[in-house]
Amino acid sequence: MRDHPQGESTPHSDVWTGRATNRYQWLLALVGAACLALGIELAVDSAWTSGIAPLAMAVVGCIAAGLLVLFGTLAFVHVALRVDEEHLEVRCGHMGLPRRRIPLSLVAGAEVAHVTPRHWGGWGYRWRPEKGTAVVVRRGEGVRLSLWDGHTFTITVDDAEAAVQIIRDRLRPRTPGAAH
Repeated sequence: MRDHPQGESTPHSDVWTGRATNRYQWLLALVGAACLALGIELAVDSAWTSGIAPLAMAVVGCIAAGLLVLFGTLAFVHVALRVDEEHLEVRCGHMGLPRRRIPLSLVAGAEVAHVTPRHWGGWGYRWRPEKGTAVVVRRGEGVRLSLWDGHTFTITVDDAEAAVQIIRDRLRPRTPGAAH
């Protein structure tokens, strides 16, 4: 850690971090938990007289749906963006999965973008042939990266302007022998 006298500023620190959160997805996670609880309740305390096959299908269906909804929504409650001197890393949810790490040498440019789940087909890790790849956790500001291979990658993140400025600063070629 470096000590800087008060009032002295640096162009940017070694690591920039940002994130975006969608609190409404907690409601979907509760629905998933309810499905899971229903499946467990059916398995433990069932008085079905129609046979074991319908009971097994109901139990497995409720548990599977509950787990899918629960973990699918928790994975995209928030997204974290981390930019260091050489990489940009995106981590989703509390476990940090899915995760994508992009070397800045592969980034051609960055710009602020307005992101809407509707244009990407919903929340989550999305791919659309005409738009590229995105991590969408909410509507609002985000960062759109243009990669040298012609693809784009969009991330919803708070303070997207600061993120874009940091990325652009790190994309500028440094002169040999210059301190950074």
